[in-house]
Amino acid sequence: MTRRLSFVAIVAALVASVAAQEWPPQLTEVWKPEPPVVTPGDGAAPPSDAIVLFDGTSLEAWQSMRDGSAARWHLADGAMTVVPKAGDIRTKEVFGDVQLHVEWRTPAVVRGEGQGRGNSGVFLQGRYEVQVLDSHGNRTYANGQAASIYKQHIPMVNASLPPGTWQRYDIYYRAPVFRPNGELVRKAAVTVVHNGVLVLLDAEIQGGTTYTGLPRYEPHGDEPIVLQDHGNPVSYRNIWVRRL
Repeated sequence: MTRRLSFVAIVAALVASVAAQEWPPQLTEVWKPEPPVVTPGDGAAPPSDAIVLFDGTSLEAWQSMRDGSAARWHLADGAMTVVPKAGDIRTKEVFGDVQLHVEWRTPAVVRGEGQGRGNSGVFLQGRYEVQVLDSHGNRTYANGQAASIYKQHIPMVNASLPPGTWQRYDIYYRAPVFRPNGELVRKAAVTVVHNGVLVLLDAEIQGGTTYTGLPRYEPHGDEPIVLQDHGNPVSYRNIWVRRL
């Protein structure tokens, strides 16, 4: 059996070799469409095709989640910081599939523990949460720590830095697809890189984030990106997004 398989493999390789020699290489060259040119960012700068959502100078791209009024978070030293009870903020623009870069920092002065310590969140399409939390030496339920898809996916590792240190998420998000009648065709999925470490890879989202009960999908189109006011003065800076 071994000799026969070896002979078959040799014949197949010879046939493939002859076929390759008969085909002009141009037959497998694709010239169009040609990818557009994008200039990568230098250092912390965004790439040339990014939409800058926050550059440290203005909250113009954001509004209150409650009533659409001006965002009432604190702006100072190139960062915006949650003002407890001011409420969540959302982008004025709406998005579907995106590459999202977010830098965040939990308070240097540690107060509370578990979910009460440096808690916030990045909500993709306003409903699928990538958790923001001080998870440096702060144990909580694993599907609720930093970089988790809240109560759905546990990050592969804990890449958290100490409180008071700037951290970064690079999020690659594929939005769900619905038929015109609202039927779900494809679930959302997300890849998360936390401080340069891959922690979630193409994690399939099971539905909108919920604190109690099981997640479920409701049909929707493009929606804003939301940053959460969870009562802790978490800061954000250098936020940009690319539509995919």
